[in-house]
Amino acid sequence: MTAPVANRLTQRVAAEIRAELGRQNLTGKRLAELLGVSHSWVSYRLTGQQTIDFDDIEQIAAALDVQVAQLLPVDPASAA
Repeated sequence: MTAPVANRLTQRVAAEIRAELGRQNLTGKRLAELLGVSHSWVSYRLTGQQTIDFDDIEQIAAALDVQVAQLLPVDPASAA
């Protein structure tokens, strides 16, 4: 198995996507179907094994019918 990518932003975005999947009661498999990609494509990104790029975020947001900003983590410094 490949080691996770050492990228804090990817990890935080993946956590936001997983949270949105939970809110919508969707699985990674269903997200893959909505995106027209393999389940492993989704899994690699949601587990941090593959970096999530801006195009990925845009596609995932569209598939989940949310704004891109909803999948971006809130900066703890600006949330205060």
